[in-house]
Amino acid sequence: MELGSAIGLVAGALLVVVGILLGGPLGPFLDLASFIVVVGGAIAATLIATSLSDVIAVANVVKNAFLGPKLDFVNLIEAIVEMARKARREGLLAVDKEVNKIQNPFLKSGMEMVVDGTEPELIRQVMETELSYMQIRHSTGQNLLNTLGTYAPAFGMIGTLMGLIAMLQNLDDPAAIGPGMAVALITTFYGALFSNLIFLPLATKLGKHNDQETLEKEMIIEGVLAIQYGEHPNTISRKLLNFLPPKERDKLNLDPK
Repeated sequence: MELGSAIGLVAGALLVVVGILLGGPLGPFLDLASFIVVVGGAIAATLIATSLSDVIAVANVVKNAFLGPKLDFVNLIEAIVEMARKARREGLLAVDKEVNKIQNPFLKSGMEMVVDGTEPELIRQVMETELSYMQIRHSTGQNLLNTLGTYAPAFGMIGTLMGLIAMLQNLDDPAAIGPGMAVALITTFYGALFSNLIFLPLATKLGKHNDQETLEKEMIIEGVLAIQYGEHPNTISRKLLNFLPPKERDKLNLDPK
């Protein structure tokens, strides 16, 4: 789990609760009807805008936002360069045994095509197609959370209007106007809170995860094709180093052989 997301969510919720308690009791801010209007309404609108399968998958989407991909660019580059050295010394067929040990499915698929003698352009086409569909899958989850984040404040406002209408029907009691207004505004509070503390930040985090996985797969494509073209391992390592931030490059253990 990414600690940043968990810490941010817990800290945000605690700050809101502490802010409320510093000004008064928490009870007036807890309203089941307002929660139902905001969350239920946002889900219903999202269901109209997307599909049932997408909405059902929202739990997995949220889980993916918190867990994140397990990426290790340094070890990946070392593995690619090592296979390049073996292929250069003993030929591509000698890499076959190493391919079976590869844990990364995308890299394994690419190297299997290399060992099978697939044309480089076809390898690129197949791997880039897989990358494109991965991005589409990721964008579906991100768009789902963005949609929830868009509709939650809107239904917060709808709930407030509902409360105001109910309040205006009972103007005979001036003492009830203040409490009635407070209850009416709770849905706006809920809508803003769910949107800006949960839905939109998680959508942004999914976008970051997508960028990281895209970078990883683009690096793998370049490495696989470089092996297929028979490029020198040192050239491949220099090429793949460009995918790493400067502070990560010193972690590489690329002993020349």
